Formats: sequence, structure tokens, C-alpha cells
Amino acid sequence: MLKIGDFISLPNSSLLGLIQELAPWQALTELDVLLDKLLLDLDPQEYVINNKQAIHKTAIVESNAQLKGSMIIGPDCFIANGSLVRGGVILEANCTIGHCSELKTSILFASSKLSHLNFVGDSVIGTDVNIEGGAVIANYRNEWLSKEIQVCYQNQRIATGVLKFGALVGDHSRIGANAVISPGAILSPNTIIRRGEAVDQYQDF
Repeated sequence: MLKIGDFISLPNSSLLGLIQELAPWQALTELDVLLDKLLLDLDPQEYVINNKQAIHKTAIVESNAQLKGSMIIGPDCFIANGSLVRGGVILEANCTIGHCSELKTSILFASSKLSHLNFVGDSVIGTDVNIEGGAVIANYRNEWLSKEIQVCYQNQRIATGVLKFGALVGDHSRIGANAVISPGAILSPNTIIRRGEAVDQYQDF
């Protein structure tokens, strides 16, 4: 079984404890419920909480960043000018969303970074992952007649039952500038994607 806990290791993460036995698309499908649960447990002395958006008091959100929908922005995060965060998002501590990047319906574990001009959709990103400028994690199979995302893992094709899923990216991975990750990617910890590389695991299966 493909589960988040095999790709992400963070012993003190209460978030990982809640989702480690789930497939990534299952966790994202339940993200609204997960956010509601986590929001109830936050310390209002540490977070500014308004309309299901919780921003830690040490986080920096620059003035022209757009925040839409439910989210938790953890300690020491940075969300840059011109970026868009939407559709249900959780950022653990020390995450960065760089200039003019878009993050949609995703979970970023501690110390992970979108550099600038990125799109990451419907994805679970492990700890200490760096995504260089211009790289994209796509979440929708525009070219398929049947839009359901299929995942290739351990020599099997897995039907996810969802129309949007980007990637599960393991801890300490590096995605180079202008790389394109096609929907349904499963990247093991310490994966390196070269600059300008196109990754489509379904096509390569």
C-alpha cells in the first residue's frame, strides 16, 4: 500500500501522525476536515485566526500575497509578494512560498520551499524539499479522455478515484528550475529532478 508515512519522516509532527497511513490523494480529499480539526487545536496566543485562516505570529505574509480559503501557515513561514495560496493549504514551520508562486490544495512539511514562479497543485511535499524557480507540479490530465488520475507505484497502476492529484514528494528531494512533474508522480525521498526535466511516471511505466 502506498502511504505518506513511507515518504515523510518527522517524529514530532502532529500533522504527519494524522495522515501517515493514508495515500496522499486520500489526505488531500479529507483536507477540509483535517484543517477543521487542526484549527481547533491551535493556540490563539501563537496564531492570528480569522475565517478558517490561521497564520502564526512569526510568519511573514507580504502585502500583495493572496490567501484564499482555509489554511494554516506555521511558524517562521514566508509568503512572498505576488504569490497565491488557495484551496486548502497547510504549511508547517519554516516553509517558503516565493514570488509569484501558486500553491493549491497542498501540504508542505517543515522547511520546504517554492522558489518563485512555481505552480504546485494538489500535492503532499515532504520535509526539506526545494523546488527551484519555474518548476511545475501539474495536477490535472488535460490530455486524457478519462480524467481520473492514475498512479504507477511498485510495478502497479493505482486508480486514485480523483480528478486532481499532483505528486507525493519525499523528504529532502530537489526539483530543478523549469522542471515539469506530470500528475500522479510519486517521488521517493532524496529524489533529484534535473533542471528542465519532464517527469511522467505513467508514460514511463
